[in-house]
Amino acid sequence: MATTTAVPVDEPKTTEPESQLSIVLRRFRKHRLAMFSLGLLLSMLLLSALAPVIAPYPRDEPNLKARFLTPLSTDVNGGLHILGTDHLGRDSATRLLFASRVSLGTAVFATLISSTIGIVLGLLAGFFGGWVDTIISRALEIVATFPTLSLLLIVVSIFVGNEKNIPFPAIVTKTISFLFAVSEREAKLVLMVNLILALFGWTGTCRLMRGMVLSVRENVYIDSARALGASNLRLLARHIFPNSLPPMIVDFTLGVNGTLVAESALSFLGFGITDPTPTWGNMLGYAQSYMFQYPWMPLIPSLPILLASVAINYIGDGLRDALDPRQKI
Repeated sequence: MATTTAVPVDEPKTTEPESQLSIVLRRFRKHRLAMFSLGLLLSMLLLSALAPVIAPYPRDEPNLKARFLTPLSTDVNGGLHILGTDHLGRDSATRLLFASRVSLGTAVFATLISSTIGIVLGLLAGFFGGWVDTIISRALEIVATFPTLSLLLIVVSIFVGNEKNIPFPAIVTKTISFLFAVSEREAKLVLMVNLILALFGWTGTCRLMRGMVLSVRENVYIDSARALGASNLRLLARHIFPNSLPPMIVDFTLGVNGTLVAESALSFLGFGITDPTPTWGNMLGYAQSYMFQYPWMPLIPSLPILLASVAINYIGDGLRDALDPRQKI
């Protein structure tokens, strides 16, 4: 009698569900312009971070014999200036590297402060409602009705120049000095401009967060958590804030772009960070006086402003598409 051997049957493979983070990253990677923009922006941030190491010349060393050199020119000592020199004979490539650190650092740092203010106030207004919502909403409306650039010019003209009289903590000044690669004296001016930009940049984030909280708090799982005895702090930290966060990420990227343009505009007009601290805005402001005789000079700081602004916008678009399940990439 023939014997039959049992053939093992492969058990069906069980795949673990894909996490939300991996889904977002996979969708973001499909956005080619966003990925290219992210690589470009990271390259700019890396170069700015390495500015003290890779800068070919001292940042503030004038050389009147080498003024207005064209790109790829050499001075009398044989030193090569890849992007030429400015009106004081300072190397434009060196100034641009340090300016990238200040301009991009200001955009990120000021936006972090303003976003934190807006998120906290929006959470409180949307969650508690009542008189808390009334006070925060009226303050938001008052700040939002002011013409931002005009008000920034007035406030900056009042406070900038008097930053030495404001008692910033030494540890804060030293931290800003290290992060932005400036002296402690210059760090006070940089910190003052950052705080002023943050003071007027929180209204949009607050309005967006308040709307998200009003939507999220009506969900069933919020009522369930409250019925199980969750405190207000736990509801905010564990349920409402995490589920309101995705639009805040997109808002942050767009806020960085807006702050970058605002800082560049203030410095260009002479009301922001001024010489000897280089920024893209004040480099453009000094170059515009010589733009007809030396047309390449305004292009040196204006191209990074354009590239960074476009890159940040595309990154924001990619994040919006990746975080919104209704979008098709």
